[in-house]
Amino acid sequence: MTKPLIIGVSGASGLIYAVRTLKYLLEAEYTIELVASRAAAMVWQAEDNINMPAEPDLQEDFWREQAGVGNAGKLTCHRWGNVGANIASGSFRTLGMLIIPCSMSTVAKIAAGLSSDLLERAADVQIKESRRLVVVPRETPFSLIHLRNLTALAETGVKVVPAIPAWYHHPKTVEDLVDFVVARALDQLDIDCIPLERWEGF
Repeated sequence: MTKPLIIGVSGASGLIYAVRTLKYLLEAEYTIELVASRAAAMVWQAEDNINMPAEPDLQEDFWREQAGVGNAGKLTCHRWGNVGANIASGSFRTLGMLIIPCSMSTVAKIAAGLSSDLLERAADVQIKESRRLVVVPRETPFSLIHLRNLTALAETGVKVVPAIPAWYHHPKTVEDLVDFVVARALDQLDIDCIPLERWEGF
């Protein structure tokens, strides 16, 4: 049985990145453990006037509806404050964790070893267990503090994949640009489930 993958959704702008990630992973029948931060719910409301429910069961239906995936794959959602969840323990085996999008506040707390909620605790577990952790920061410009925090994460082995799309795959829609970033983030976890025109040279 394939180990689950943890998806963290922080309060950064660009929740479409999380939605597209879930769409492809669930369609590919991956098992997903998802935790969205408290700030993520605030961003949903601010950017799209959408209320993300707090109850895990309702949240599962919410994410499936946003991603348009029906009952594909397996999705378990966790309350942001439930630090007693399975993903808060190193004894719970995973494929790793992807935080998409990742706010600079989340980057800073993980870099400092702080675990004020389940998302941060789950990330800290991946680092201490030497498992894969990928962050997709969505911020511009980066301040020196941001860069130092990202450097601290990179020095521990965390993969940093900024939300910077490319154009060589001839994108036609916003979703094409988003999917490029999602695919490159999942590449860091050796997951290839997104139809992407990859660079083959001139």
